[in-house]
Amino acid sequence: MASRKSQARQCAIQAIYQWQMTGQDPGDIREVQAQFLSDQERGGFDGNYFSVLLLGVAMHLDMLDQQLRPCLDRSIESVDPVERAILRLGAFELIHRLEVPYRVVINEAVELAKVFGAEQGHRYVNGVLDKLAKQVRTTELQEK
Repeated sequence: MASRKSQARQCAIQAIYQWQMTGQDPGDIREVQAQFLSDQERGGFDGNYFSVLLLGVAMHLDMLDQQLRPCLDRSIESVDPVERAILRLGAFELIHRLEVPYRVVINEAVELAKVFGAEQGHRYVNGVLDKLAKQVRTTELQEK
């Protein structure tokens, strides 16, 4: 059974995807947040962590995309929308949630890509986030 944080990540990916596809402004993310938090069927996830992830991605969107650009082989806009949502979430955790080990961040993102992404999308997500981790988690990588 997936942990409450893993389930929060899954819900955050779905919410980020929905937000991306509707073309809403970053300020409109609270509407999506409220919709997911009020959904009674989603009671098993960590609502606080979901909110941290969702609002963090929206608040830092430009910076996250800027950090991801050198790790991509194409523009962020041309990345599959599901994988784009996963990459943004993974980038947010790598940069802003230092208490989460980088291997956990990458593994969780890869698992989400296997469930929601294209057939080989998990490989792309793994490669991009691995490159990003080498840039933003240098201390942690040196300690291993």
